[in-house]
Amino acid sequence: MKHVSDQPRDHGAARMREFTRQDREAGQHPAIATLHSRPKTRGDENRKTSEFLRIDRGRLA
Repeated sequence: MKHVSDQPRDHGAARMREFTRQDREAGQHPAIATLHSRPKTRGDENRKTSEFLRIDRGRLA
């Protein structure tokens, strides 16, 4: 008679497959929906940041 720990462990892939299936069918995560709903025009903030960093580094032009 075999010990309980001697059983094959091939059910791990099935568990992962089932988990990913359930996650996929659950729909979009609320955090992803929030990111997608952000305004698209955010270039001004990046430009301001780069200008401040340029000035901070001591470059004038």
